[in-house]
Amino acid sequence: MAQYTKEQIMHELTEILVNDFEIKRELINPDANLFEDLEFDSIDAVDLAVKLQDFTQQKISPDNFKQIRTVNDVVEAVQELLK
Repeated sequence: MAQYTKEQIMHELTEILVNDFEIKRELINPDANLFEDLEFDSIDAVDLAVKLQDFTQQKISPDNFKQIRTVNDVVEAVQELLK
């Protein structure tokens, strides 16, 4: 299984957010709150989980995803999955 750095995961996540969710690139930073800053809703969160499963080839548990609030939380969750 490939090991990704935090930077690579952040890059991939940024591309997903920009291309699939039409979020402005300048709004995306590690501290950005998905729901408040990026205006995610629960359906977006599920869609993001599916996209990340495609990227990681790992099943993401909904419980893990409920804890996620910020872009950095997503990066850390993906990094944890890939260990």
